[in-house]
Amino acid sequence: MSGRAIRVLNVAEKPSVAKSVAEILSRRGGGGMRVRDGRSRYNRVFEFEYMIRNQRCFMVMTSVTGHLMELDFDERYKKWHSCDPAALYQAPVRKFVPQDKLDIRRTLEEEARKCEWLVLWLDCDREGENIAYEVIEVCTGAKSNLNIYRAHFSALIEREIHEAAQNLVRPNKLFADAVDARQEIDLRIGASFTRFQTMLLKDAFIIDLGEERNLVLSYGPCQFPTLGFIVERYWEIQAHEPEEFWTVNCSHTSEEGTASFTWLRGHLFDYASAIVIYEMCTEEPTATVINVKNHEKFKYPPHPLNTIELQKRASRYYRMSSEHTMKVAEELYQAGFISYPRTETDNFSPNTDLAGIVRDQVEHPVWGPYAQRLLDPDARLWRNPSNGGHDDKAHPPIHPTKFSTGQSNWTQDHAKLYELVVRHFLACVSQPAVGAETTVEIDIAGEQFQANGRAIIAKNYLDVYRFDSWGGSLLPTYTVGQQFIPTSLTLDSGVTRPPPLLSEADLLSCMDKAGIGTDATMHDHIKKLLDRCYATKDANTRFSPTNLGEALVMGYDDMGYELWKPYLRSMMEADMRAVSMGTKAKSQVLEICLQQMKACFLDARTNKAKLLDAMQLFFQRSNRPQGGDVNQGAVVRPCGACCESDMALKRTPNSSLMVGCMSYPLCRNVVWLPGSISEASVTNNICPTCTPGPVFMIQFKFRRLEIPPNYDVDHLGCIGGCDTILRELTEMCGRGPRNSAGTGRGQGGRETPRSTTSGTHSRLLFCTNCNQPGHSFDDCPSRFVNPRMPQSTHSNNGRYSDQLPCRQCGGPCVQRTANTENNRGRKFYKCQSENCGFFIWEDSILDNATGQGVGRARGRGARTVTASRSGRGRGRARGQRSANSDGVTFVTATGEPVSGRCFICGDPSHFANTCPERVRVDA
Repeated sequence: MSGRAIRVLNVAEKPSVAKSVAEILSRRGGGGMRVRDGRSRYNRVFEFEYMIRNQRCFMVMTSVTGHLMELDFDERYKKWHSCDPAALYQAPVRKFVPQDKLDIRRTLEEEARKCEWLVLWLDCDREGENIAYEVIEVCTGAKSNLNIYRAHFSALIEREIHEAAQNLVRPNKLFADAVDARQEIDLRIGASFTRFQTMLLKDAFIIDLGEERNLVLSYGPCQFPTLGFIVERYWEIQAHEPEEFWTVNCSHTSEEGTASFTWLRGHLFDYASAIVIYEMCTEEPTATVINVKNHEKFKYPPHPLNTIELQKRASRYYRMSSEHTMKVAEELYQAGFISYPRTETDNFSPNTDLAGIVRDQVEHPVWGPYAQRLLDPDARLWRNPSNGGHDDKAHPPIHPTKFSTGQSNWTQDHAKLYELVVRHFLACVSQPAVGAETTVEIDIAGEQFQANGRAIIAKNYLDVYRFDSWGGSLLPTYTVGQQFIPTSLTLDSGVTRPPPLLSEADLLSCMDKAGIGTDATMHDHIKKLLDRCYATKDANTRFSPTNLGEALVMGYDDMGYELWKPYLRSMMEADMRAVSMGTKAKSQVLEICLQQMKACFLDARTNKAKLLDAMQLFFQRSNRPQGGDVNQGAVVRPCGACCESDMALKRTPNSSLMVGCMSYPLCRNVVWLPGSISEASVTNNICPTCTPGPVFMIQFKFRRLEIPPNYDVDHLGCIGGCDTILRELTEMCGRGPRNSAGTGRGQGGRETPRSTTSGTHSRLLFCTNCNQPGHSFDDCPSRFVNPRMPQSTHSNNGRYSDQLPCRQCGGPCVQRTANTENNRGRKFYKCQSENCGFFIWEDSILDNATGQGVGRARGRGARTVTASRSGRGRGRARGQRSANSDGVTFVTATGEPVSGRCFICGDPSHFANTCPERVRVDA
C-alpha cells in the first residue's frame, strides 16, 4: 500500500451523477465527505478518500452539464448574410467553451492544476466519450502531464460504481472522433440548407406560425428523413383508391359451440367470379372435413429491453411520447432505480447476476410472488433470456437496479415506466406461454375453408407481462371425413382500406430500421418536427404532416432526388460506426459526406423554383420584398471594401443585375452591370488577372436589340475591372434596369449614355435601331414615330395602327385602345406574337421619349403584362415568363390575375362583348 495519497480529479456528466458517485465511494473510504462550491454554483465539488487497487487516493469529484464545448463557424461566417451558404461546406469551424460554461471550465482548470490523475465518469457511449475528450482538452490545457482514466458503469448502484472505480481504463479516441465527424457534418449541412430555404421562402409566402418575422425553416440531416416517413405514409393514404371485394364466409354451430371458417382464397375483386363460386357452394352446401391438425404452440417473451423498445412500448402501452419517456427514464436512472436508459444492447452478458436482480423484487406486493416463483427451481419457470442480436459494447439492456413500491416524489409516469422495466425484465427470464392450437380444414363444392382455435396450457411469462395477450377460442371437435351442413354460408363484400397514419412506435421502428439517428437522439428528432410545425401528433399518437412539412418534402421530391429519403443519412450513420471501430478515418468520412451533400445543395439551389412551386400550392404569396437567396446568387469574389464578406451576383427587386456585398446594408460595395443583360450566371472559371481573388467569371447573355451589332450576344466576362467589352457595354447601354412599362416614376432609372473615355480613346455611341450617332437604342425617336411612314388616320383600329418592335422578342407590336372604365380611350402597343405577352402603354413611351420618367402608373391597368405558367396551382413567381408557356396570364396593378382577354382584338383590358372592334363590325 502506498503511503502518499494521489490527488484525483473525478468529472461526471451531471451534478446529480457526481453527487451519487461521491456518496457511494465515500462510504467505503471511511473518512466522510466534504462539500464545497465550485466556480459554478450548480456544479459543486465533493472531496473524500478512497482506495484504488491498494493506492490511497484523495478524490475530488465535480461535474459538467452535458457537452462542455460547442462547435460553430468562425465569426466571419456566423451571420446569415455573411457568405454564400455553399461556402459553409468549407468554412473554418472551431470548438469552444460557450459563455455560460466558462465557470465550469475555470473549476476544472483550477482543480486539474492540483491533481495528478483525471478520472472521467461520463456516460459510456459515443456521446459521453466525446464529452470526456472536451474535459481532457480543458484539463490538459491547465496541466499537461495528467494521468487520464475512464470509469465504465451502467447503473448508479454500489456494485457497479465500485467495480468501475477498481477497473479504470483509457478513454477511446475513436468514439470521440465519430461524434466530432457527426457534429461537423450536421452543422455544415443543417446551416447551409436552413439558411437557403429560410431566406428563399420566409418572405416569399405568408406562413403563419406565430412569430412569422422570426421564422426559421430548419433542415436537419436526421430530422428531414424522419419527416419523409410521415409524409410518405400520408401520401400513400391520400393516393389510396378504395376497391370493393367479395369473400365467402361459412360458420357451423353444434352442441360444443360455433366455428367460423374463413375462405382460403381470401377474397376476389371480380364480382362475377365471386357470385359463380358462391352459387356453386349453395347448390352443393355439404361440408366435408378434410384435415384436422393439433399442435403445440409457443408465444415467446420479449428480448431484453433497449432504448428503442422502451420508447416504442411506452408509446404503445401508456401513450407516452418518446421525448417524455426518455426524460422520465433519465430521472429514474439518476435516482438509481434503473440502469442507463440509452443503450442499443438487447442481450445480457453471461456475467450478469440475473437472479440477484429478480431477488430484489421478491418483496413487491404485486409482482413479488411471481419473482419468488422464478427463483423456485421446482416451478421450472426460469429461462435464460434470449439474445436480441444487438450489443453496443457500452451498456447492458435496461433493467431495474433498486427495489421500490413507489417513491413520494414520483409521478404516475415514473411509476408506470418503472413497472414496465421491471415486468419486462421478469418476463425475459421466464418460460414462453404454451398453447394447444387446432386447425380444421373443410371442403364445400371444391372450395376450401379453415378455422383455428387455441387453448392456453401454461401462461408462464404472460402472468407477469400484462401488456401481452394471447387470445383464442376453442373449436368444436371435428374428425377427418365428417360432413355437415353449414349453419350459414354468405357472400360478403368489403372495401380495401388505406394503411393508418404512422404511430410514434411505427415511426421509431422506421427510423431504427433505416439507421436514422441513434437510440439517444431519435426522440429529439421527432420532437423537433413537432416544435417546428412540420408535423402534428393526434391523441392516438399518430403523425400527420403540416402544409409546411408537406410542401418542403414535395419541393425536394420534385427536384428529382430524394433528400427526404433515409438513404444518405443511413450511409452517414454507417460511416460514423466505421470511424468508432477504426475502419475509416474521420477525415475520410468528412470529405466524402460533405462532398455528396454539397453537390445536393448546389443542385437544390439551381432547382429552387421547384421548392417555390410546391410552397405555392399551400401558401399565399406575400407582398413583402424578398431578400436572401431569392435575389442572391453564387459568390463572385471577396469584397475589397469590408474585407469580411463575399460579393455575389444579385437581382434587385426591379430586376436589374449587380454584384453586391453579402453584408449589405453594413457594406454597400456594389458593381453595376449593363442594363441590356437578359441572363447571367456565375461560372467556375477564375480570372487570372484581377485581385483580390478568386474572381469568378460570369456568363452573360445580352438582348440583341439593345447592344451594337458588332458585339456578341453571349459573353464570358469578368467584373474585376479587366473586361473591356463589359465596360464598354455598360457605358453604351447604361446600367440598372431597362426601361419598361409598369415601373413607377423615378424607379429603375438608368444612366444616360454619353461619350466616355475608355483608356486613351473616346468611343462615339451609335444607335442600333437607326445606325445614327449621338443616341442609344432606348432614346431613338424612330422607335416611337417612324419618319418614313405617315401617321395612321384609322383611330382605334389595331389592324391599321403604327407599329414598334417588341422589346422582348423583337417582333412587331400593333396599337390598340383600352375600353375599361379606368383606361377607356387609352392606347397601348401589344406584341403580335402568340408566344409573347408584351404590351406597353403609349403614354409611357412618350414620357420616356421626352425624359419624363418611365411608365407612369395610371389607373388600375398600368402594369407591364408578362406571361406565366399555370397548371396544378404551381405557377412561377409573379413577373416571370415560362419559355414553354401555353398561354398568357395578365395581372392587375395589385397582382391579381386577369383571366382571359378579348378574342377579337387581344386587348386584356376588356372582353369581346364590349370590344369597340365588334361594335364597328355589328354596325
